[in-house]
Amino acid sequence: ISMIGQFGVGFYSAYLVADRVTVQTKHNDDEAYIWESQAGGTFTVKRDDSGEIKRGTKIILHLKEDQLEYLEERRVKDLVKKHSEFISYPISLWTEKTTEKEVSDDEAEEEEKKEGEEEEEGKIEEIDDKPKEKKTKKVKEVSHEWNLMNKQKPIWMRNPEEVTRDEYAAFYKSLTNDWEDHLAVKHFSVEGQLEFKSVLFAPRRAPFDMFDNKKKLNNIKLYVRRVFIMDNCEDLMPEYLSFVKGIVDSEDLPLNISREMLQQNKILKVIKKNLVKKCLEMFNEIAENKDDFNKFYEAFGKNLKLGIHEDSQNRAKIAELLRYSSTKSGDEVTSLKDYVTRMKENQNDIYYITGESKKSVENSPFLERLKKRGLEVLYMVDPIDEYAVQQLKEYDGKKLICCTKEGLQLEESEEEKQKKEETKALFEPLCRIIKDILGDKVEKVIVSDRIVDSPCCLVTGEHGWSANMERIMKAQALRDNTMSSYMSSKKTLEINPENSIVKELRKRSEADKSDKTVKDLVLLLFETSLLTSGFSLDEPNTFGGRIHRMIKLGLSIDEDLDGLSLEDEENDMPALEEDVDEGSRMEEVD
Repeated sequence: ISMIGQFGVGFYSAYLVADRVTVQTKHNDDEAYIWESQAGGTFTVKRDDSGEIKRGTKIILHLKEDQLEYLEERRVKDLVKKHSEFISYPISLWTEKTTEKEVSDDEAEEEEKKEGEEEEEGKIEEIDDKPKEKKTKKVKEVSHEWNLMNKQKPIWMRNPEEVTRDEYAAFYKSLTNDWEDHLAVKHFSVEGQLEFKSVLFAPRRAPFDMFDNKKKLNNIKLYVRRVFIMDNCEDLMPEYLSFVKGIVDSEDLPLNISREMLQQNKILKVIKKNLVKKCLEMFNEIAENKDDFNKFYEAFGKNLKLGIHEDSQNRAKIAELLRYSSTKSGDEVTSLKDYVTRMKENQNDIYYITGESKKSVENSPFLERLKKRGLEVLYMVDPIDEYAVQQLKEYDGKKLICCTKEGLQLEESEEEKQKKEETKALFEPLCRIIKDILGDKVEKVIVSDRIVDSPCCLVTGEHGWSANMERIMKAQALRDNTMSSYMSSKKTLEINPENSIVKELRKRSEADKSDKTVKDLVLLLFETSLLTSGFSLDEPNTFGGRIHRMIKLGLSIDEDLDGLSLEDEENDMPALEEDVDEGSRMEEVD
């Protein structure tokens, strides 16, 4: 019964290339017959009296004029290799072989004889005992022989315990045309409601065009009962696992399945689920060997992070495989699992910082308080980390908290809380003055509890883009500017009340609220904190001008020497509001 439908698939496809098909066949206990048809709805059957066939079947295709390429040996070889390489029956091709053969050159010898006879008879000859070397010439000889095409055995049909690593390596190379051995292999079979066998390979290197949209989405070849069906079935693997190579041989799919039927087929969804599960198992096996996993993660770390973003079902399993540098890991990388084991007693969250490079985030002002308290912070410096971490909200019940955003709350004693409130009240007037100077550039100015040494830093909203994400989005060639208008979160300037610059600013602003130096210094502080917080400057020239002015002050050079005066540049300073209490400010707003 399993053979029903299989004959039709191959036989009727013959009319794609042939306009007439002849079938000669003979059963052992019957006479020979010839069946012939031109596919016009009629066929003829007659007895074969030639005696050409003793037993079996012979099919003759009379090719169409535009399909004569199928007479070429190379074309037929490619077809057999692609579709029937693993068929259990032997497939042989009648091939032409040309060999060079050396034969004795009789004509040359006869000519030499004639020349010898014509010479003088009385000439004395030296007798040479050495036998004369026969002259030879090379002749091309054409021979024909049957050549077995499907020598490669289907490795997935064997027991995994019986297959050696060398056999897997040979199969991997023939499957992928890779010159290197594979990094890991997963050979398994699934039985029950659904039956299929599969061999999956993890390569050593990432292909250079891994994320190219025009490239086919996966490298899994689909077979049905050893017959190759297709190698670009999108429903077999998710995009983030497109680098995994291998084969799937199903017993349940019909042989003559079309692409449309594949898309609706529930069997494929079950196969996909199993393949993803087995891939993750294979990656965990690689993770047991540190050197191998470092190679793997360097090549395919981006794919795993893409998996976090795309695959909600397996997010927790993929998170186990992520590796990051941290404030305590040194040159090594750490997993989230190891991070959790090193967490402090009262620590409830996992802290991370995003940035352009490890170097740029190592000394970030955002880490100062956390480092002082001995809390570990993960460095996420790959652009795709920004996307991944938006989906990976927590790990093992611990929330992931970004150091550069609002919502960073550290454990405080009652004494610390009281001291913080007092400091906040003391610096409230300065915060208002800074807000008035900066206007719409910042949403609010507050006293910080995350910085220790730096004078100030710029924090983004909890649910908008971070500074690093804003940088990434600005770099998109085909970006949509409408999105940045609401995703670019309002910045909050946090000032450090312990810093000497901020203390001096407070004194100066209290002495004279319209002090022009205060305004210049506030703008300079804001622009430097833009840079240290990972943002880009809108007006780098203005910032450069402020720095040059500071250099001149340091070198005691008079501003007027360059034809510039402080007054000329500062006459656009806005009038500062009087120090009014917060209640009356709110009334004005109403």
